Amino acid sequence: MAAILPTTAPAQQPGSRYLEPLSPDNSLLLLVDLQPQYAFTVASIDTQTLINNAIGITKAAKVFAVPTVLATISAQSFAGPFFPQVQAVLPGVTPRDRTAINAWEDQSLVDEIRRSGRKKIIVGGLWTDSCVTLPVLSALRDGYEVYVLADVAGDVNQMSHDMAMLRMVQAGATPVTWLAVLLEGQRDWAREKTAGAVSEIAKAHGGAFGMGITYARAMGIGRTSK
Repeated sequence: MAAILPTTAPAQQPGSRYLEPLSPDNSLLLLVDLQPQYAFTVASIDTQTLINNAIGITKAAKVFAVPTVLATISAQSFAGPFFPQVQAVLPGVTPRDRTAINAWEDQSLVDEIRRSGRKKIIVGGLWTDSCVTLPVLSALRDGYEVYVLADVAGDVNQMSHDMAMLRMVQAGATPVTWLAVLLEGQRDWAREKTAGAVSEIAKAHGGAFGMGITYARAMGIGRTSK
């Protein structure tokens, strides 16, 4: 079934603060319920692709020193641990476990986000139509700017994922993909402090783009990644 693209623009006015690019200084990454129990049932995205994308965005957050919050639900009694491949990127970050479907009902999680001082929240997780949608709507209600990682999310079928994305966009969230966020964080290949690490992330997780970087280097083409 073909993906249904959102056709309704976010509830924003021209000149919205969403026009300010994402940067390492204004954003925070929130990954919710990337756990085996939910991954088992995901049909809207290939599981290996989901894992790859989740690792890619987490590595990006690490390179740019973007605060990252990991959340789980019923990890010990039902859903299992946070994806170990993602957790390995940030071994010092302990996932916050809870019982509420809406992670925004975990006051300690909300307090951590507030302490960061960041108003742009980048969100991904499982499932799109519940454990992603509900905290996104709550964050929007509380005045945050929310960017939903459409390719670091999944649901039990394509329609559930698509309808959830549409609902969040109509509420005012902005859909993004992990590679776009990576490149928006870099913005200029002359920023050599992070350019090398960003290229390595793209090579490892960016598919054809990463292959292009490898090819260009092998052929001695240029000095930048593009």
